[in-house]
Amino acid sequence: MSDGARRWRPSARLRPLVSGIWCWSSPAAPVGTHQGVSSAHLTVVLLLDGALDLIAAPDPRRGPGRFTASAAGLHAAPAVLGTGGAAQAGMQLEMTWRGARALLGLPAGELAGDVVDLALLLPGLDGLLDRLRAAPDWAARCALLDAALCRLADARGRPVDPPPEVVRAWEVLVRTGGTARVADVAGEVGWSERHLGERVRRETGLGTKTAARVIRFERACTLLRHPLAPPLAELAATCGYADQQHLARDFRDLAGTTALTWRAERVRPAAPIRPRPRHPAPAPSHP
Repeated sequence: MSDGARRWRPSARLRPLVSGIWCWSSPAAPVGTHQGVSSAHLTVVLLLDGALDLIAAPDPRRGPGRFTASAAGLHAAPAVLGTGGAAQAGMQLEMTWRGARALLGLPAGELAGDVVDLALLLPGLDGLLDRLRAAPDWAARCALLDAALCRLADARGRPVDPPPEVVRAWEVLVRTGGTARVADVAGEVGWSERHLGERVRRETGLGTKTAARVIRFERACTLLRHPLAPPLAELAATCGYADQQHLARDFRDLAGTTALTWRAERVRPAAPIRPRPRHPAPAPSHP
């Protein structure tokens, strides 16, 4: 990427729905492929220049596609994306599964393993993309997108609340970095393991055990991305893997690549995007 990936921390209002907004631009390059790895967040992409080519969706029953803007549900297998060709610039949202109801108008479970055209879910998308393209810099674009999403959440009204047991179960999995035993999680919320798995899958797109696996994997990726990431054996132990081979298997299954290859593509630290300073109004002149 020509200027690297940059991250915007959403406003307090938006943060429960979107954990982060990434911005990037890349020059024209030879055609290749990129693995879209499994994550505990939905991936929403808005292209300001170029298009996203989906070669293979995580769910093999879904077809390929080409998108200016897309929404990808939670998945436990990599997506294969086309890279290179013309220059590209865009913004990517890390959307929580609860954000899917508030912003996209449907439970995240309905998008499981799929990548769909965002225009089908987000009203007024073309106008929003035009305003983002016209903004002077990434900070202005992020502030504009943040405000637009907050207005959208307010306009949609209060979404249907998911079962509190599902919310509690997910909170336990996140708090433990995906290492909690499913039996313990089920016992804490007062449901059977089977019933909990069915309800978590219906709401998020992942069963309880798979959700725990993806949450643990996402934590490993976050730590591995850091320039001072520990050796793989230490990383595996920190994240609750039985051993380094277990970590390697998750990278093969959930990312379609090795940990070191994945890290080599992403190790550049992301520069934070700061809000643009607000200049005070000039003092009134007096005669």
